Amino acid sequence: MATRTTQAIVRFSVPFMLPGFDAAQPAGDYRVDQDEELLEVSSRLAWRRVGAFVHLPAIGIDGQGHQMAPIDLKDLDAALAQDHRQS
Repeated sequence: MATRTTQAIVRFSVPFMLPGFDAAQPAGDYRVDQDEELLEVSSRLAWRRVGAFVHLPAIGIDGQGHQMAPIDLKDLDAALAQDHRQS
């Protein structure tokens, strides 16, 4: 099955927390990867999201190590909405 990864940059104005994180992450720009798989539906092609990862630390922040943490995009959307309300 064909797969693809798309990337986006999300911006947080205030520190944020996502389920599964040990600590709040600082405000900043974060790269998010979304893995999708190809679905062949009738005569059209469609993509289904099968996973998402956020790259830590934020872009431009020096850290001891970089990691990709799995996230649920619903949780990310909720955290971004809360960030928007706070800023």
